Amino acid sequence: MGIKTYNPYTPSRRHMTGSDFSEITATKPEKSLVVSLKKNSGRNNQGKITVRHRGGGNRRKYRLIDFKRYKDDVPATVKTIEYDPNRTANIALICYADGEKSYILAPEGLKVGMKVMNGVNAEIRPGNCLPLANIPVGTMIHNIEMHPGKGGQLVRSAGVGAQLMAKENGYATVRLPSGEMRMIADNCRATIGNIGNGDHNLVTIGKAGRVRHMGFRPTVRGSVMNPNDHPHGGGEGKAPVGRPGPSTPWGKPAMGLKTRKKNKKSDKFIVRRRNGK
Repeated sequence: MGIKTYNPYTPSRRHMTGSDFSEITATKPEKSLVVSLKKNSGRNNQGKITVRHRGGGNRRKYRLIDFKRYKDDVPATVKTIEYDPNRTANIALICYADGEKSYILAPEGLKVGMKVMNGVNAEIRPGNCLPLANIPVGTMIHNIEMHPGKGGQLVRSAGVGAQLMAKENGYATVRLPSGEMRMIADNCRATIGNIGNGDHNLVTIGKAGRVRHMGFRPTVRGSVMNPNDHPHGGGEGKAPVGRPGPSTPWGKPAMGLKTRKKNKKSDKFIVRRRNGK
């Protein structure tokens, strides 16, 4: 998918870019695979804000994506490639031979009319989903399960891909896009190929209003608040933090403090951290 530019008829248009949506083949989603999405503006069931800087934004409908891909040995045909407002990747509508339809993440190179399949008998081809034990070492994969049957949780963003590095003793070693090397049970499933829409990270938003359309409200620095609103607030002029280190609005250390538990059980599956250690 390419990037389009605009004539600078306003200052904000000068540097703004967007996707040209050249890969998109349908403008309306499949009705049977769409549910309404209620806005909660970052609030929980008590009405309290648990995620700041959320609210407004354009209305969205949620597309039900099949992350599990457990309909085995039934070939499916790609009907459309569609835009999904809920994620950076594009999605593909597939129709199985028995008539069932579902959405999957659209990998790079997947076109309308191509065939995809799930299961141990599927070919090593973009869009096909297999257990890690049946995928050759060195293959690029995405939508990787962490627990068999739970559905893909890793590597689901636009343009990313993980590489299968090794298989041994019932575990597969996967290099994730962050650089982390992680062991995953080889009966977990993954989809072949990189995810499409790789130019997504080249888009320049260009103006504040476009961010508001996405449902994000403005963020205010703590140093310009009052002391009763933020630990960084108060003071005459531009005052320093006045603490041993930067803090969150609730007084907890911020910016660089490691919050992962020292004895987390899944540490034994991490061969190398993303920072190389």
